[in-house]
Formats: sequence, structure tokens, C-alpha cells
Amino acid sequence: MSQGQPLSLHVPEPTGRPGCKTDFSYLQTSPAGAVRRPDTDVLFGDTADLVTSLIRVLDDDGNAVGPWAPELPVETLRFGLRTMMKTRIFDARMVIAQRQKKMSFYMTSLGEEAIGTAQALALKDGDMCFPTYRQQSLLMAREYPMVDMICQLLSNERDPMKGRQLPVMYSVKAKGFFSISGNLATQVPQAVGWAMASAIKGDTRIASAWIGDGATAESDFNTALTFAHVYRAPCIINVVNNQWAISTFQAIAGGESVTFAARGVGSGIASLRVDGNDFLAVYAASCWAAERARGNLGPTLIEWVTYRAGPHSTSDDPSRYRPADDWSRFPLGDPIARLRRHLEKLGAWSEEEHERVQAELEAEVIAAQKEAEQYGTLADGRVPSAASMFEDVYKDMPEHLRRQRQQLGV
Repeated sequence: MSQGQPLSLHVPEPTGRPGCKTDFSYLQTSPAGAVRRPDTDVLFGDTADLVTSLIRVLDDDGNAVGPWAPELPVETLRFGLRTMMKTRIFDARMVIAQRQKKMSFYMTSLGEEAIGTAQALALKDGDMCFPTYRQQSLLMAREYPMVDMICQLLSNERDPMKGRQLPVMYSVKAKGFFSISGNLATQVPQAVGWAMASAIKGDTRIASAWIGDGATAESDFNTALTFAHVYRAPCIINVVNNQWAISTFQAIAGGESVTFAARGVGSGIASLRVDGNDFLAVYAASCWAAERARGNLGPTLIEWVTYRAGPHSTSDDPSRYRPADDWSRFPLGDPIARLRRHLEKLGAWSEEEHERVQAELEAEVIAAQKEAEQYGTLADGRVPSAASMFEDVYKDMPEHLRRQRQQLGV
């Protein structure tokens, strides 16, 4: 037998490392307004071209163009911009609080604020989101009190989670925000199951699952796609491709030669690839997917192309694995700046108003933080009572736990 060429493995590498500029030519984009908008009853196979192109609405001058451009009232656009601004300000203040040792940990959504904000406006009350740890804008858009969010971060005596969840892992049933899980990808099969249950009961509510590009390599993700396809679960599966999973480039999870949206079509699911930094495109695609789900047309997978502008968390230093100026050079820009430019184009926003709103929102966040800190911070030890460990485990507390609680003296 003749000796052939030695076998070798392909190990994906990012196109930029510290000390050099990232070559973003790997990012497949499309001109604003160039991608077609099919009817919502489209067959999954007929969305194959939509997983390699990129749905965009806002052009470089701030104009809304093309078939995906939604007709949104100016006040809705203004609310969206304010919500994104508030989310970014909130994140910045909470990072400072973590550095001051008032909380143990924090994760920002810097650069990704449009995705949660716009989809929240496309969903209805009662729809359930199964988020990851970078969708705080969903709660902001649904106007959940910031004081309650901050108390959860501080793990203090008013923490709605009673200290049982890591900071940023909120759970707000009333706002359709399912408990965040630190085990990656688990929320996607949970969302599909919740959507199936809604259909079994003859309900009208849909589910929205969220996952990062890196976690799509988990087996739970593929299991969820199978169930969603087979049972036509009324759900939206959101893959947030922010280019980095902690310190590994998105190509390691399979995004180098094919898009993450292509996995949906390969699983029999109608799929879209969308500019995640374009508020109008996010809203339009989310409405399209929600309409499919409510019309018993099955699930939709959406890959949101965006960029994690900051560290993975307060425990991360991205300068060790990627260029420091990547965020400023990312081709899809800043979602806040882009929506602001659009509103200015409409004559519905100005530099003066932007500065005033920025100051108002900063004051609002600071006031909420001061109120929350009255109930304690990690630094002063005012934590939930030890008695809380016995609560919310059983509907009726068993006798042996009653005895243990008595022995503890709480």
C-alpha cells in the first residue's frame, strides 16, 4: 500500500490578535435594503439564501430602506433609543459597583443593546423569554424596576432571588423572563418545551430562546432544534453571534465556513441572518418570526450578527486575546449611534436632547442604585436570612426540614 500524505486537522484561528488589526472581511454582509422579505408562510428550504446574506434596514446615512423596513411610530423609536441608552448606562454603573466590591460579578451587554430591546417590543405580554446573561435590555424594555435588578446583583436582603442566583442571573415571571441558567444552552430546550406546552394547552403565547455563538456547540442546542422542527414548536431561537465566546473566536463553534443561521435550515427550520446592531432590522425580523409562531407555521432561527464590545465579564481581560480597537472598527457600527442617526434624520432627535436624556438616565440609574444599596451590598454583609434556604423548595415543608430549621435557630 502506498504511503499517502499525512493527515492533519484544521484548527480555526481568529483574523486578529493583540497587536494587530482584525481583518473583518470574513464577515459576510449585504447592502442595506438588498435582502428580500419572504411571506411568513415560507417553507424552510426557501430561506436558504437568507442564512448567507444579512438583513439590514438602516443605511450609512440613517435612512430606513428595503422590504424589511418597519412602519414604527416615532415615539416607539424614541423609546427604543432611550432603553438602549439606559441599558448601557446601567451596565457602566454596575461595573463600577463591582470594582468597588459591592457585588461579586457582572456582565455587560455593551454593543448588543438593540437585540433585546427591539425584540421585546415585537413580543406580547405573556410571551416567555429564555435568556442568557446578556439580555438585560429585555427587562429594561419591559420596564422592570431597576431597584429590583440591582438588589439581585447585590445579593442583599431585598434580593428577589434571595442570594440563590449569581449576579445578572435574573428571574422575573411577571415580565416573561425565565430564570437564567449558568449551564450554557440548557435554556433552548426549555424554551422549546415551554412553547410545545403552550400549543398543547391551546394557548396563544410563544417562547423566545437565547443562546450565544459558542454555546451552539453544546448538544442541548441540537436537541432543541430537532424538537422544534419535529413538533413545529411556536418559538423563536435567537443565536447571538457576538464573535467571541469568552476567549474563543466564533469559528471554534462552527461559524467559519458556514453561518450559524444555516444550522436552522439544516434542521428543517426557517432561518434568517440579521444585522443585530440595526434596531429596525431586529424589530422587523422579530415580528416576522413571531407572526410565524403565532400562525402555527413553526419555529424560526435567527442569527444576530453583532459584537461583544466589552469583556466577557468583570473576570475577563479581552486585550489578552483580541485587538483593543476591534469595537471601533466593527463594520456594523454602534446600535445606539445608528438609531440616533435615524431619528435625527427624521427630525425627532437632536444633539441637545441626546445630552439631556443622557443626563436624565444617568440620574435615574444612580438614584436606583442608591435606593438598592440601602438594603445592603456584598461589602456590608446584609444578605438574605439563613432561613431562606429552607423556603421555596417544597410546596409544604417536610418535617425533617422543619426540625433542621429549628436547630439552626432561624
